[in-house]
Amino acid sequence: MWADNETSEDLLGFKVHADLLIDVIKDDKVLPVSIGVFGDWGSGKSSILQIVRKELSGQNEDDLKDDTLVLYFNGWVFEGYDDAKAALLESIIEKFDKHKTIGNKVKDKTTKLLKSVKWMRMLGLGFKKVVLPTASAYFTGGLSLIPFLAQEFSKYDSNELAGKLTGENVGDFLKDIVKDKDDDETTLVREFRDDFKEMIDKSEIKKLVVIIDDLDRCTPDRIIENLEAIKLFLNVEKTAFVIGADPRIVRHAIEFRYKTLGKADEDSNSRIVDDYLEKLIQIPYNLPKLSDSEVETYISLLICKRELSEEVFITIFEAFQNFRIKDRYSVYGLAAIKGTINDEAQKILSKSLISIPALVPVITQTLNGNPRQVKRFLNTLTLRQRLATVAKLSDFNDAILTKLMILEYSELPLFKQLYDWQVSQKGIASQLKQLEEIVKAKPTFNEVKSDIENNEGLKNWSKQRAINWLKVEPSLSDIDLSDYFWLSRDRIASTIPGTSLIPPIIKTLYQQLNQDSLTDAVSKKIIKEQVSVLSDFERIIFLDFCSQMVIRNPKKKRCYDIFHLLMEEKIQDSENIYVKSLSDIPQKDIPPAVGLALKRFESIEVIKKYIEVNVTKSETSFAKANKTK
Repeated sequence: MWADNETSEDLLGFKVHADLLIDVIKDDKVLPVSIGVFGDWGSGKSSILQIVRKELSGQNEDDLKDDTLVLYFNGWVFEGYDDAKAALLESIIEKFDKHKTIGNKVKDKTTKLLKSVKWMRMLGLGFKKVVLPTASAYFTGGLSLIPFLAQEFSKYDSNELAGKLTGENVGDFLKDIVKDKDDDETTLVREFRDDFKEMIDKSEIKKLVVIIDDLDRCTPDRIIENLEAIKLFLNVEKTAFVIGADPRIVRHAIEFRYKTLGKADEDSNSRIVDDYLEKLIQIPYNLPKLSDSEVETYISLLICKRELSEEVFITIFEAFQNFRIKDRYSVYGLAAIKGTINDEAQKILSKSLISIPALVPVITQTLNGNPRQVKRFLNTLTLRQRLATVAKLSDFNDAILTKLMILEYSELPLFKQLYDWQVSQKGIASQLKQLEEIVKAKPTFNEVKSDIENNEGLKNWSKQRAINWLKVEPSLSDIDLSDYFWLSRDRIASTIPGTSLIPPIIKTLYQQLNQDSLTDAVSKKIIKEQVSVLSDFERIIFLDFCSQMVIRNPKKKRCYDIFHLLMEEKIQDSENIYVKSLSDIPQKDIPPAVGLALKRFESIEVIKKYIEVNVTKSETSFAKANKTK
C-alpha cells in the first residue's frame, strides 16, 4: 500500500518544476512576487511545494539557508478562524517572533504588529471591515489608543457598552468614536506594510518565502481572505508567496465573493474573474498532466518502493534521477531498472511490472494523468489482490483483475453492464466474446465503432475508450469472471468514489447547484461551463456524488432537480446513474413533483424502461403524479 501524503521524494520527476519556481524566487529583480502553482486535485502540487521548501530551507524551518526564511502553511490551518486575513498575518508575525535566530532582533516590531492584529480582533472590527477609514487608528500599535478609548467608553454604562461592542453595528459605533483621529482609509494598509517591511529589514534576512498549500480545500471566503492578505498587507520588498491550488476552485471563490455569476454577460463575468485573479497571482504556473511514459515510470517506482528493501530502492531512485537528467521523455521501467539490481530483485519486480506497459495508455487516459488517482487505483488493486489471497481464490490472475478495474474506473456503466451479463451466464459473458471478435476482425477504429453501433445490445461499447480497453490483453471472453466481480461487489452496489476522497472541485460544484433559489438558467450555465468540461473520471465522481446526495436526502426535491438539469444538458451517463439512484430509494419517499417532472424524460430509453417496470403499476403518490394526464 502507498500513503496518500505529499512528499519531497520526487517519484514523478517533478523536480524540474520545483527548480523553475526556485529560479524565479531567487531572482531578486522580480520580488515581491506571488506565484500560483495550479493543478487539479491530486496533480502533485503539494509534492512540488515540499521540494521547493526543502531546497530553499533544508530540513528545519528555523534554518536560514542563504539568509532565506521559508514559512510553510496549510490553508486548512486558517479554515476555523472568523477572519482568515488576521489569522494568516498573525501566524507569519509569530514565526518571526519565535524564531531562534531572528526573534530577538525584531521583538519590538513583532510586538507592535501582533498588538495591531489583536486590537482589531478584540474590538470586533476585524479585517473584513478593512474599508472603514477609522480602522487605521488601531495600527498605531494600540498603546496610544487605550487612554482615548478608555475615556470614550467611560461615557456608557457596562451593559450598553457590551451591547455596542458585540452587536452588528460595532463598526459604525467605533467609526463614530474615532472619526476625528484618522480619515485616511489607506493608512491602515500602509502603516502595516511599513511595519512589516521594517520587521524584515531588522531581521537581516535577504528573502522571505511563504508557501501556502491546500488553499483550494478552504471555503470561498477563506480563499479570498488569504489571497487579499498577501496582496494588501504582506506584498513588500524581499517577499515571495507560493500558493498551491486548483484554479477552478479559486475562480469559483472569486465569483462567489463578488457574486458576478449570472449578473452580467458571460464575457464580462470571465473578464472580471481574470482581472481579479491577475491582481492576486502575478505568475500562474499550470502543472501538466502526466504522459503515458511518466505514468509508467511512476507506477514502476511505486512498486519498486513497495516490493524492495529501502537500500535497494535508494539505488534505483538515484539511478532514476540520473536517467531523468539525460532523458526526460523515455520510460524508466523494468528494462532500465534491471541494470541496477540483482537477479533476485529482478525476479520480484518482473511479476508486478511485466504487464504494465500494455495497460498504461488506458490507465493514463482513465485517470487523466493524475498521480493521486494512480496511487489510489494501485491501493485498491492491492487490497483486492490481498482479498483474493485471503479468500484462497484459485487460478487467480492479477492482469485480469487490473483490466477489469480499469473498466470500472473509466466506464462504470459498462462495468455494471458486464457484471449483469456475466452474472446471468455463470461468469462467462457471450456479449463480451462478440465485442472482442469485432475488435480483432476489423482493422480500423471507425469500422469497429460502426459494427458495435449496429448491434442494439452492444452499442454502448462504441466509445473509443471502451474499444481501446477491449484491445488490451488479456482477452476476457472465455474467462469465468465471477470471482473477479466478487472482489468488486462493494462497487456494484455503490460506485468507485464511495471509498475515495471526493475532490474539492466536485463538492464545490455540487454546493453551487444545490441551492433552491437558483434559477434553471443559472443552473444550466454552471452545468455547461463547469460540469461538461470535467474529465471523464471527474464526471463519474460528480454524478456518483449527486447519486449519494439524492439517496441520503430522498425527500429533498432539489437533489432530483439537479439530475433533471444534468439530463436536459445531456451530461453523459447522468440518466443511467439517476435511474440507479431512483431504484435504490423507496418509492414512498420520492416527492410527487419528481414523478411529474419525470414525464419530460420519457423519450430517454432507460427512463422509459424504469417507468414501465417500476411506476406503471405502483400506487404511490410519486407514481400517481407520473401517470397524470
